[in-house]
Amino acid sequence: MRARRTMLIVVAGLQLAACGGGGNDDTPGETDSTGARPSSTAKLSIVDPKVDQVIHGSSVDLRVQLRDAKLVPVTTTDIVPDEGHLHVLLDDTLISMTQGLEQTIPDVPPGGHRITVEFVASDHAPFDPRVVSVVAFEVRP
Repeated sequence: MRARRTMLIVVAGLQLAACGGGGNDDTPGETDSTGARPSSTAKLSIVDPKVDQVIHGSSVDLRVQLRDAKLVPVTTTDIVPDEGHLHVLLDDTLISMTQGLEQTIPDVPPGGHRITVEFVASDHAPFDPRVVSVVAFEVRP
């Protein structure tokens, strides 16, 4: 199980890396002509669910801790290292872009799953390095 979880985390990181910005000055997510992304002061962790937790039922309560940064509702290209949004993915599918640290994910089918949460800049593009937390868990009826 540990090897599987490690592989899932590595795969998630590679998939997230493939989503980064690139292009010219008119491309969303770009901060200058070199395409360089700013770094962030944020520290992110998933509090619930816990690693390898078994959840009974089809709703998963997600609780995230964000330190040294704050969530903001405004989308802008004026990037600040300690301001942004959260992108939440369930099994590599984006399910929400939120300014909240808690949410319930409904209708999660039985089986093994992975939640990925990323703190992204106010333009919805990633920081460099990325600020990501990943947890594998299982849902049982």
